[in-house]
Amino acid sequence: MTKNTSRVQPANALVQNARRRRFRVATLAALFSVSALYVAWHEAHGPATQRNDELPITQAHADDASQPAAAATSTSAGSDLVKRGEYLARAGDCVACHTANKARPFAGGLPINTPFGTIVTPNITPDPDTGIGQWTDADFLRAMHEGIGKSGERLYPAFPYAEYTKVTDQDVLAIRAYLKTLTPIHYAPPRSDLKFPFNQRWLMVFWNMFNFTEGRFVPDPKQSAEWNRGAYLVGGLAHCEECHTPRNFTQGLKTSSRFSGAVQAGWHAYNITPDKNSGVGNWSDDQLVSYLSTGAVPGRANAAGPMADVITDSTQYLTREDVGSIAIYLHSVPPISGGESRPRDQWGNPAADDVTALRGTTINAVNGAQLFIANCATCHSWTGQGVGASAPGAYPSLIHNSAVGASDANNLAMVILHGVSRTTKQTDVLMPAFGTHLTDDQVAAITNYVTKQFGNPQSTVTVDQVAKLRTQQ
Repeated sequence: MTKNTSRVQPANALVQNARRRRFRVATLAALFSVSALYVAWHEAHGPATQRNDELPITQAHADDASQPAAAATSTSAGSDLVKRGEYLARAGDCVACHTANKARPFAGGLPINTPFGTIVTPNITPDPDTGIGQWTDADFLRAMHEGIGKSGERLYPAFPYAEYTKVTDQDVLAIRAYLKTLTPIHYAPPRSDLKFPFNQRWLMVFWNMFNFTEGRFVPDPKQSAEWNRGAYLVGGLAHCEECHTPRNFTQGLKTSSRFSGAVQAGWHAYNITPDKNSGVGNWSDDQLVSYLSTGAVPGRANAAGPMADVITDSTQYLTREDVGSIAIYLHSVPPISGGESRPRDQWGNPAADDVTALRGTTINAVNGAQLFIANCATCHSWTGQGVGASAPGAYPSLIHNSAVGASDANNLAMVILHGVSRTTKQTDVLMPAFGTHLTDDQVAAITNYVTKQFGNPQSTVTVDQVAKLRTQQ
C-alpha cells in the first residue's frame, strides 16, 4: 500500500508541473497575441484616425519673426521652410540631446542614464550611412509622432515622442527640411546598454499602452490664441514635462502631478505650476519671459545646470510672442503645492559680522564661513549680496535666490561642484567648478553655510550626498 502511494505522488507532481508549464505557455501566448493585435490595430487605425492636421494651427505655431516681412516675401518657399525648421528645432532643443561633442553637432552619442541602463542618442545629420540621410519624410513623421524608427523598431521614450506626437505634420516636416541642410557627419554612436528585458524594444508596446496617446494638438476654442500657442509649445516641442514632472514606476510621466517638479541627474527641476509657495505663482508673466530669454531674474532666480543649457540652446531664440504664450499657459495650469512654507526666493538676509568674527581665529576643522569667504566672497560679496546689482553680467545675490532658498540643497551643491555656463544674447555667465579642488566635506560645509546664512536654514546636505552628486553627469 505504501509503495503504491509513493508511486502515485510523483505521478501527480508530474501532472501538476505539466499543467503549470502549459499554463505559462498559454499565458505567454495570450500576451503575445494581445500585443500583436494591438500593433495590428494601431497600424491599421491609429495614425489614419488621428492625423487631422493638414491645415496649420496658426494660433499655436512657433512663428519666426527674425526676418523683416519684405525679406521674407522675397525668399523662396524652400528657404522659408528651412528657416522655420531651424527655429522649430531650437524650440525643441534637438541639439541638446543629439550632440555629445560640439565639434559634431547633431551627430548624437550623448549617453542618457536611466534606471534601466544607458541610452545613447542617435546621429540625426543627413549622413546616409550613420545618420538619417536615407529616411523619407514619412519615416521622420512616424518617428516623431509614433516613436517608431525607419526599420520599424520601437524607439525608447528618452526621445520624447510622447510630446512630439502633438506637433503638426507641417511643423515636423519643416524640422525635417532644416535637418537635411546640416553638414552630414559620418559618425556611428556607441550602442545603448540596457539591461534585459529592457533591451527588447518590442516591449515598448506595453509602455505605450500606459504612457502614450498618439495624436496632434487640438486647440481649445474656449481659450485665447496666446494660451493655445503656449499649450502647443509647452506640451509639444518644448516638452517641459520631461524634466518638470515626476515619473511613475514605468518611468512614464505622472500626469496627476504635471509640472510639480522632479530630480534629473542630481538637479532639481523645480515646480513650475502657479502655486504661490512651491511654484511660480508669485512670478509675473514678464519675469517668466525674462528668465526664459536671459536666464536671470534679479531677486528671484539664475539658471544653472540643464536649465542654463535649455536657455542657451533653445528658449533665448524664441520670439517674445512665443515665450509670452508659454508664460500665459504655465500660469493657467492647476497649482500643485510641494509643502513649502514660503517661496524659494523669499529667504535670507545679508551677513553681518562673519568676517570680523573670523579675524584672529584659529581654524582647526572644516569651517563653512571661512571656506565661503576664501572661495566665494570675491564674486558674491562676504555679505552674500552679490556684485554688480542687476546688470546682465552681475554676480548674483545669494539672498532671495531660488537655489539657496529651496527646500533641498541639491542645486546649490551642484553649482558649487560643477559651476555655471550660460551664454545668451545679453551676456556670457561663467562660474568655475569648485569640485576639482574642494573635497566633499568642504563642499557640504559651504553649501550648509550658505543656506543657513542666506537662504533656507532647514535645507542641508550631507557629505555622502555631495559625493553622490559629484558623480552625476
